[in-house]
Amino acid sequence: MPFKPDFTLPATESARSLWFVFHEGKLLIKAGNEGQRIPRTRDLAEYHISPIHKQYLGTFDGLPCYAAELAHHRIVADGFAFKGLRQLFSRLEEELIWVAGRANQLVDWSQSHRFCGRCGHATEDKPNERAKICPQCSQINYPRVSPAIIVAVIKDDQILLGSNRRFKSGFYSVLAGFAEPGESLEECVAREVNEEVGIAVKNIRYFGSQPWPFPNSLMVGFIAEYAGGRINVDKSEIIEAAWYSARNLPPIPPKISIARQLIDWFVDNYTGCKTCSLTSRT
Repeated sequence: MPFKPDFTLPATESARSLWFVFHEGKLLIKAGNEGQRIPRTRDLAEYHISPIHKQYLGTFDGLPCYAAELAHHRIVADGFAFKGLRQLFSRLEEELIWVAGRANQLVDWSQSHRFCGRCGHATEDKPNERAKICPQCSQINYPRVSPAIIVAVIKDDQILLGSNRRFKSGFYSVLAGFAEPGESLEECVAREVNEEVGIAVKNIRYFGSQPWPFPNSLMVGFIAEYAGGRINVDKSEIIEAAWYSARNLPPIPPKISIARQLIDWFVDNYTGCKTCSLTSRT
């Protein structure tokens, strides 16, 4: 794996270091003859761009990586632009997208934990681990990770897909939602599906997981079987939902997402299948 995470600052700075600089969730990108890329230390110095609140991420192909932010959104020099991470899905190599996602999550965490939530004192970086510590009351805060489920619900040879109000491009995807305190992930699957589309599921199976840094989710994927009920969308999040065969899918998410991995799994296993069972396919 080209990326190696670390939190201990290198002894010396490198002109070739990669800088993942954010403002309001958008990443600073340098455009050049090779296309869009992550700026390096020398790029920032040449154009007098001064990031603040830097955090060391580790190395990518041996190059030091930093997360940081700009104090104000201003027009940067020609050749630079701020881009949303989703805009970069097909323009940066996938491994760099995930490093950028990690950086975005850490910048968001740093912004929201500069002061202690218990006593209000300014926090400091903890020297021996990735954490913020309050020098006044010793309260420690670690980067937040919010667990969420995402599930492919299968009925005979069809998959349940819905369109969410948040999907700006209008695609359809599998259902997802955040886990609540005291709830198992399997309980979360059953609750979210029932709340969003009014159906029951059974035979819930683990599929895989993926960090989703918008800004701090951990998506835990499952496959489940339809157990009963009729689709009745909640309208607050899901606009429309329906059953789709592998040969008749609507617009779906990009390949980088675990949502697409679940849909691709369905297509690989259920194309042309009329009597398949979930048990025989996992």
